[in-house]
Amino acid sequence: MAVRAAIIGWGDVAVIHREAIAAIEHAQLVGVVDTDPGRRFAATAETGAPAFATVDELVDAVGPDVVHVTTPHDQHIHSTLAALGRGVHVVQEKPLAATLADAQRLVDVAPAASTKLGICFQNRYNVSSQELRRLFDSGDLGEVRGAYASVVWTRSPEYYQRKAWRGSREHSGGGLLINQAIHTLDLLQWFLGDVTNVVGHVATNKYADVSEVEDTAEMLLTHASGVQTSFYATLTAPRHRPVELEIECENAYVSLCNGLTVAWHGGRVEHYAERKAPSGGRSYWGVSHELLIRDFYAKLADPEPFWISPAEALKSLRIVKQTYEASGR
Repeated sequence: MAVRAAIIGWGDVAVIHREAIAAIEHAQLVGVVDTDPGRRFAATAETGAPAFATVDELVDAVGPDVVHVTTPHDQHIHSTLAALGRGVHVVQEKPLAATLADAQRLVDVAPAASTKLGICFQNRYNVSSQELRRLFDSGDLGEVRGAYASVVWTRSPEYYQRKAWRGSREHSGGGLLINQAIHTLDLLQWFLGDVTNVVGHVATNKYADVSEVEDTAEMLLTHASGVQTSFYATLTAPRHRPVELEIECENAYVSLCNGLTVAWHGGRVEHYAERKAPSGGRSYWGVSHELLIRDFYAKLADPEPFWISPAEALKSLRIVKQTYEASGR
């Protein structure tokens, strides 16, 4: 089935959605929406697709089957609700929303919508994630005894100054946890089960002069099974380190870091290499957006909701917001 796609929000992450649409044989980019006239001009110049100021203008003019919402966090809900209200399928970037109240609105509206809504937690499609999920489902790893994860990256003052919403609690909903580390939090709860208790703290250790959101966080997460995860994240490092996720199991020690390594307690070691592909996006976004988007397109006619639904995406957002609440933010 041919898919007519559009992008709402011509910002940084839009490039990887544009690449995915171009790579999918039966998909076509038919329009772009952005409130800024300069970005609308740039979008049309780069893609040849017409650009519009509103979702209604887009739908009336070109009738897309799917829109990709890549706006700043606080604008997700408005664009997504507008598209769903016009009977258009939506692939929305993470986080689900900037606030829990808006997130719950999307959770509530999704089951009644005539079209699908999927959230971009594309790292679930990584080779390492898929292989680890398979191992958990097989039972071969045995009982899980504990986990550790870290997201240690770098940012600069210019990162916040170029896009003011990034350092604004009102517009972004938070900082490091909601913008960068939420992908790893999503994987943790997908692998190890729902998080039932959060003890943690966030701080703005380095960028307080240009940002009101956190650049560092530490947490102890307790999952429904009683398993605990020690989690650390920061944007204050001098350079990006690979995201790390390590899990101690009864029969093996598993490590997600540039792929998946399974060190079985009997001495055998298995490694699953991650996919690599050229992209105009940032390297740490990975290469799995296209796989998620292909899967979403392939399931448009299915009666079931897309598997990474608003209800599923709400889980990682709750972890983030509970940590902020514990820190008085």
